[in-house]
Amino acid sequence: MKTFVLGGGCFWCLDAVYQMTKGVHSVVSGYTGGAVENPSYDQVCSGMTGHAEVVSVMFDENVVPAEIILDMFFAQHDPTTLNRQGYDTGTQYRSSMFYTTAEDQAMFQAALERSQPNFRDPIVTEIVPLGHLYVADGQHQDFYARRPEVGYCQVIINPKIAKVRKHYAEWLTA
Repeated sequence: MKTFVLGGGCFWCLDAVYQMTKGVHSVVSGYTGGAVENPSYDQVCSGMTGHAEVVSVMFDENVVPAEIILDMFFAQHDPTTLNRQGYDTGTQYRSSMFYTTAEDQAMFQAALERSQPNFRDPIVTEIVPLGHLYVADGQHQDFYARRPEVGYCQVIINPKIAKVRKHYAEWLTA
């Protein structure tokens, strides 16, 4: 099993796509990259902690290649907007990739470079070492799967799933 920690706006969006991805064993929503220990959701949403909303994606590389996980990451959010994803604004929504090894750092950089031709503007995704990962409260885990009828899911997440499905349908379970 391999694990990537990725931030691409609201963690509910990334969680929804990766929960549907073949070979993904678990997706955990959380926070990293900030200065406050054990931050709450409200603290992170304030933008004052320095944390990014992220997902920790554990997957089986024998089922889904790491490159697919990373390419899906760039396909499902706008990595060219600094500290913003749609209506979500602030450093907590920054596009970010957190590595634990030099190999992962190189893979992240290669995925960024591979994805750049798909965007008119430069990708601003940060690639930084992973610090402490704080797990978000239970209400933020598997949010889309538990509450697909919520307006945010219908208006924001469903189009992202459709976008990923258009290019990566063979890697999705549903």
